[in-house]
Amino acid sequence: MQEAMIAKAKAMLADGTVDRVIGWKRGEFWYDITPAVFETAEEIDRDLVFDDFTAANVSKYLIKECVKGGGRILVFLKPCDTYSFNQLLKEHRIDRGMIYVVGIECYGKIDPDKIRNRGITGVKSAVNDCGTLKIETVYGTETMPAYEVMAERCLSCKSKKHVVYDELIGEDGEVTDSDRFDMVEKLENMTAQERFDFWRGELSKCIRCNACRDVCPACTCEHCVFDNDKSGIANKAPFSDFEENNFHIIRAFHVAGRCTDCGECSRVCPQNIPLHLLNRKFIKDINSLYGEYQAGADTDSRAPLTDYTQDDCEPSVVHERGVE
Repeated sequence: MQEAMIAKAKAMLADGTVDRVIGWKRGEFWYDITPAVFETAEEIDRDLVFDDFTAANVSKYLIKECVKGGGRILVFLKPCDTYSFNQLLKEHRIDRGMIYVVGIECYGKIDPDKIRNRGITGVKSAVNDCGTLKIETVYGTETMPAYEVMAERCLSCKSKKHVVYDELIGEDGEVTDSDRFDMVEKLENMTAQERFDFWRGELSKCIRCNACRDVCPACTCEHCVFDNDKSGIANKAPFSDFEENNFHIIRAFHVAGRCTDCGECSRVCPQNIPLHLLNRKFIKDINSLYGEYQAGADTDSRAPLTDYTQDDCEPSVVHERGVE
């Protein structure tokens, strides 16, 4: 896969079809794969990588590149990334005419934290070999089933199918019968106090680094309310339970109906807060109250929260449902 991606990127740069490429490069550590913009064949040969730790959703990086202008942009998108891409198109945040999309197949990424939690240290590399993860360490080789250390969002992936691409490398998958709402239902079955205690326990760990906001493809405001010094809620360390709750609940409301459930917020959280569960709760409620809807599945439908039909759920139903 990586070799095909490198060949495609170099060929499109060479013939002038594109003048830059958005993909991933290796960072300082074996698991540290980060989004990157490449402008030369030399950079691509040296740095472009696609492996079992290439988890980042690069769709949001197109916003800045489209604003910058210039020639066309080649972007490599995994299936889940294409939903975010479509949502950005729907919101007119990126210019489709400037972008050439190459879809790449993906069947899950490895969570390096799960490897660490097994007490494996001195890791030099880790490769998924037909479902068996082979980990080379300074002490020898460790093996384990890859699914045991797969990222949570990949274990409950909603789709292996690309919803948009100009060209495909590898095979396209299908929309999956996911169990992604199981944990949401577990929370719903708790008492109100149990739910409050769960979220207070999680959100109290927040250090307000803003990583969740900065990585989220749905958080694209040029001036975020949390950066406005006159708002009273500007970026700062929270000094109360209210502020800890306020930041995450408001952010979840801002992306309601627009979140594609890519899971980036939880992936980048240094405190391992399951922030995706807030978004999934809203997604589940929208499906229940307004009918099945998947943000980013297309570029022309109106989201339930920005549309009106005579079949819309009445406020009294929502209220009674919330009281239950």
